[in-house]
Amino acid sequence: MISRVTAQTMTQASLRHLQTNLTELARLQEQATSQRAFLAPSDNPSAAAQTLGLHAEQARNTQYARNIDDGLAWVSTVDAAIGASTALLQRARALTLQGANDGALDATAKEAIAVELEGIRDELLGKANTSLLGRSVFAGTSDAGYAFRPDGAGGYDFSGTPGSSVERRLSDGVTVRVDADGAEVFGTGDESVFALIDDVVADLRAGTNVRSHVDGIDERLTAMLSAQGAVGARQAQIERAKEVAVDTSVSLETRRAAVEDVDSVEVFVQLQAQELVYRSALQVTSRVLQPTLMDFLS
Repeated sequence: MISRVTAQTMTQASLRHLQTNLTELARLQEQATSQRAFLAPSDNPSAAAQTLGLHAEQARNTQYARNIDDGLAWVSTVDAAIGASTALLQRARALTLQGANDGALDATAKEAIAVELEGIRDELLGKANTSLLGRSVFAGTSDAGYAFRPDGAGGYDFSGTPGSSVERRLSDGVTVRVDADGAEVFGTGDESVFALIDDVVADLRAGTNVRSHVDGIDERLTAMLSAQGAVGARQAQIERAKEVAVDTSVSLETRRAAVEDVDSVEVFVQLQAQELVYRSALQVTSRVLQPTLMDFLS
């Protein structure tokens, strides 16, 4: 059977092929300018679904990175405060030992020591009330705005809630404490470091030997150093998590780019090839659309 081919059939076929080539050329031009492998999910549903999953992982990793940075700020602040408190308490210990030398010190010398100890107590109180962005780093989840303050009766109130802590999530299923228990570091009530120094000051002014307070100071020093060691271990854990988060971020971005972004060189080569195809199609179409017999019957 012989198919009947008319000029109109050839014209329609040429225009259809020309439109197909032009559509492909437009698609490649969009890829080249946007640097995206697809512009709508319908262009590549499988890649679009994979891209959505990667974007979700990137958002989650970004949140973990923010948690890690915030956690590092907390533990660094806590570590610095405990370190400064330890140095102050060591100075208080040295002054207490000096003040215990009753034979070599008169009342005036002891008063000078007592005044310096009061200054150290106030500095320790300031360190105990260290805050970060308005939150006390030694009061757990308390929103009182302070960790310790004088109660007006010679004691010191602690605003922290027993067992409470501030935590940050570092990754899926991993959380770490970023604050420190003020009661553990500085003590509470009559056992607090502030009350202990007040007792030393009172005994110095009363003429009582203060050597018996050295053991109490040593206990508080041990507690501070132990708490600082725990904070240091958590800080190292957070820093390791930060390295993992950075590596994960790079890996996720590489995977996303492989799916969502185009290879610029490859697209440029394809674009040039498609331009050549389109030009050829234009030339062929121009030859197909030559004058027909009807043009000469008028």
